[in-house]
Amino acid sequence: MCPDSDIVAGPVSDVISWLGAHKEIASLQVAVCDLNGILRGKRIPVEQAEKVLDGNIRMPLSIVGVDIWGEDIVGNRQVFESGDSDGYCIPTGRGMIPINWTSRPSALIPLWMFEEGAKPFLGDPRQALAHVLDRYRAQGLRPVVATELEFYLIDPEPDHAVPPISPYTRKRIDSDAILSIDELDDFGEFFWDVYAECAKQDIPADAAVAENGVGQFEINMRHSADPLKAADDAVLFKRLIKGVARKHQFAATFMAKPYGTRSGNGFHVHFSLLDENDNNVFDNGTAEGSPILARAVAGLLAGMAESTLAFAPHFNSYRRLRPDTHAPTSVSWGYENRTTAIRIPGGDNTSRRIEHRVAGADANPYLVMAAILGAALYGTENKLVPPAPFQGRAYAERFPKLPADWASAVNAFEDGQIIPDFFDEKLQSMLVACKRQEIAGFASNVTDFEFGAYLEIV
Repeated sequence: MCPDSDIVAGPVSDVISWLGAHKEIASLQVAVCDLNGILRGKRIPVEQAEKVLDGNIRMPLSIVGVDIWGEDIVGNRQVFESGDSDGYCIPTGRGMIPINWTSRPSALIPLWMFEEGAKPFLGDPRQALAHVLDRYRAQGLRPVVATELEFYLIDPEPDHAVPPISPYTRKRIDSDAILSIDELDDFGEFFWDVYAECAKQDIPADAAVAENGVGQFEINMRHSADPLKAADDAVLFKRLIKGVARKHQFAATFMAKPYGTRSGNGFHVHFSLLDENDNNVFDNGTAEGSPILARAVAGLLAGMAESTLAFAPHFNSYRRLRPDTHAPTSVSWGYENRTTAIRIPGGDNTSRRIEHRVAGADANPYLVMAAILGAALYGTENKLVPPAPFQGRAYAERFPKLPADWASAVNAFEDGQIIPDFFDEKLQSMLVACKRQEIAGFASNVTDFEFGAYLEIV
């Protein structure tokens, strides 16, 4: 735990004592993470904290499978075949997470879902990742992960993306100031608060950079040997960024492509594998890495097209996956090549790792990590062999392609041959049904651009 953290995750009595010392907290939020990466739950009085911490709160299992608008999925088996039964909502062990950017201080208790008999509900995305990690543990391996999340600060007033006004110059920013120290300084108060809140929530925020887009930034997380916590951190970080942005009169978005012609928001995941002696099994003393690394890469490539829905889950996601945009479009890998989907970074051999570059910042971190680590495990278990690494521009036609659109990705996920190796059938069917309902929602709405293009022309 971060020494500056305000989180208390010990015995129930310790958490209750912490609440007693923080009289300013008048209410609590209790929530699970749904398939879209959105926290859903309840606001409760502080007096009910012990009930929650003891695992005595229930919510419908179907709550993790609602669509992006929070609507039940028509035909969802969790609703109609089971009578929309409740599950047990158990604290994740994260403890109380203080929230200080709202009008009054509160705290969040993150939960995950179990069925009767303390059986993990594998439709819960956090449980899906935990299930993959259990399989690694059985083989004496521990994934070490680090994440990079990009986001845009935008003006909160318009109903479309508009760059924010600089707190320093009082002028609207208008340039793609990549790696600009001055732009970080202009938004310095925002970043001071972000890092302060990350420390309180035990989120290991590392370097911040100004990215390719106007008002776009990236904050990296330090590497962690606990991927479940790393995914928790990413979910909480996204909510934290939005909350602190509102405090500073901005809006923040993790949309994959808020501007049609500017850089998209990515969610890159770096990982290596440690054995029981804490040795990096991807390192064999060479720049190429070990045979285990090659097998993991082969598994990632084999599962990439059918798991693209986990990396690009929304209509807007596919605006990002376009050639020559620093986002991949092909099933490819290479050393120090940012045009490939899988990049093997250079540097010290003992730090040999894999960077997975497909996911957008709009994706659910639990599903992203479960898909990445699950496919890598599939490759190592089956001793798959990857094609030769690629050098150069990887947008060439010779490579197999990622699904080019949302519907194709849903079909690939539903029909995937490798998907059932790491995603339970409950989650697979719930996500497919969710996305098909969202596709229908977008298809039934005519955009202003579409109306203007065709109104008097055709």
